[in-house]
Amino acid sequence: MLRALNTAATGMAAQEMNVSTISNNIANVNTTGYKKQRTEIQDLSYQTIQEAGSRSSADTMNNVGVQIGSGAKVSGVRKEFTQGSQQITNNPYDLMISGEGFFGIMMPNNEVRYTRDGSFSVDASGTLVNKQGYRVFPSFVFPPGTKSVHIAHDGTVEAYLSNQIEPTILGQIPVFTFINPVGLKSTGMNLYTITRSSGQAIQNIAGNANAGTIAQGALESSNVSIMNEMTSLIKAQRAYEMNSKVMGVADQMLQTVNNIR
Repeated sequence: MLRALNTAATGMAAQEMNVSTISNNIANVNTTGYKKQRTEIQDLSYQTIQEAGSRSSADTMNNVGVQIGSGAKVSGVRKEFTQGSQQITNNPYDLMISGEGFFGIMMPNNEVRYTRDGSFSVDASGTLVNKQGYRVFPSFVFPPGTKSVHIAHDGTVEAYLSNQIEPTILGQIPVFTFINPVGLKSTGMNLYTITRSSGQAIQNIAGNANAGTIAQGALESSNVSIMNEMTSLIKAQRAYEMNSKVMGVADQMLQTVNNIR
């Protein structure tokens, strides 16, 4: 009975984290560029009471062994980098990556972090920045008198000035890819930072190699499906209830043993 109590407790702890992950997905259903997370659960070690293939007599062996599991635990929370739907804004500074890749964002300490959120704008100096005011890598400054902006699918940034016919090319927005993007670490504010698991960032021209193209005047919506998340939430809740029921049954069995005179 004590084993059943401990096993059920591990199941409840795993489902509690599962519910927490689902709740975070639901909370970010309208977060631009958010990528849903999935809780992955694995079984714990087993106590082997009888090995399969061990001798049952001089001439026979046990065809089936006896192993008792000790429960479950969360082995990881995986990010799913599937493409979110396109949301048309017609804002010339809103950008979306169609395909794989991330925008680079320069932090105050010059560290580059990465995002799928292309909700950009210009600050008082004309610099292209994200919502928190951090510069878009490698830094783009629109000159005074800019009347319109065109950003091509390959990331080329062109500014049309009021006193010029031909546009001024300010540079090219790169798209960063990773060998293992699920290894990226979320730091909040729709930003990711590299880890040893993700590998170093690979700087690409948009549309080349595995990098996606850039769409101007659009944003990428979250890839969270409310229907799927609600279904997963119900399953996690029922699994939690079943584990708590096991704890109740084990407690009743212990009470029965204690009442034996």
